[in-house]
Amino acid sequence: MTPLADAMFQLLIFFMLTSSLTPYSLLTVQTAAPPPEQVTATSAPTPNDQTPTPPLEVALWTLEAEKIIVGGQEFSFDSLDALAEALGSDVAPADVTILVRDTARVQDVTTVLARLSTANVGAVRVARGAL
Repeated sequence: MTPLADAMFQLLIFFMLTSSLTPYSLLTVQTAAPPPEQVTATSAPTPNDQTPTPPLEVALWTLEAEKIIVGGQEFSFDSLDALAEALGSDVAPADVTILVRDTARVQDVTTVLARLSTANVGAVRVARGAL
């Protein structure tokens, strides 16, 4: 019984030392809002009708290991704040679609989502991007 206890303690110490001590950010997940109703050509607008909102800008980011590709240009995580600020304004927030490549780690996705949570972003979509 003693050798089994020794092996269990060695495994416990091994996993404690090799695990990541950096906690992941808590991410809130929301469902997509329903699209606004569109005014048809046959109905006459009344003063109570709302004008349809223009489509929001959608930014496409490709996430790889510790870098982001936007419009064919590679950016490091150091420039995430500048990229996030350039997305939109308080009046017209932009949507972001993140294509996650196989080389990206979970920590990379968490870092990008945490930075985008403080920016003027309407919605974030995460998809798996094939090479």
